Amino acid sequence: MVTEHSAATDGETAALALKILVAGGFGVGKTTLVGAVSEIRPLRTEELLSEAGQSVDDLDGVDQKVTTTVAMDFGRITIRSGLSLYLFGTPGQDRFWFLWDELSQGALGAVVLADTRRLEDCFPAVDYFEHRRIPFVVAVNCFAGARRYGPEDVSRALDLDSGTPVVLCDARERDSGKEVLIRLVEYAGRMHTARLLDSVG
Repeated sequence: MVTEHSAATDGETAALALKILVAGGFGVGKTTLVGAVSEIRPLRTEELLSEAGQSVDDLDGVDQKVTTTVAMDFGRITIRSGLSLYLFGTPGQDRFWFLWDELSQGALGAVVLADTRRLEDCFPAVDYFEHRRIPFVVAVNCFAGARRYGPEDVSRALDLDSGTPVVLCDARERDSGKEVLIRLVEYAGRMHTARLLDSVG
């Protein structure tokens, strides 16, 4: 969690900045979500897909994709006065997963984007955050032409822990992405409070 303290004078309040990861499989919409909600021009580390990568990258279902994130995406959104979220989009391909440990340091929580046409692609992200006890929500990116499933169906298919939120979204729409982030902040806040109470109790 990143905190920015300003001199709280003349009615000013201390600014709080929370670090959020946006994770999921290759081509699921992580870069799109960060770009849609960011109030600053997002930092992107995209490169053209190469012939060399074709032998290691699974392009099933994302045949039209021509670029890939090779390090991270970064954006920022203000949820309300004094509360901002720093968004770090993770790379989706297996060969870049070594970056996740660095990116997850100090994160309040994560959004795991899912595509119901390739639901198995988000299992590694779900496992990663569950094992590290990082609160996360699953956001189902509702692609055109994809069969629609309810949150309960997705939760069962991913074998999520009871209480892990599943929300439907459109990663291209700012308001939709913002609702996902608000849901995550609320959920992560409850989880951190519960753990704190458990540690003192």
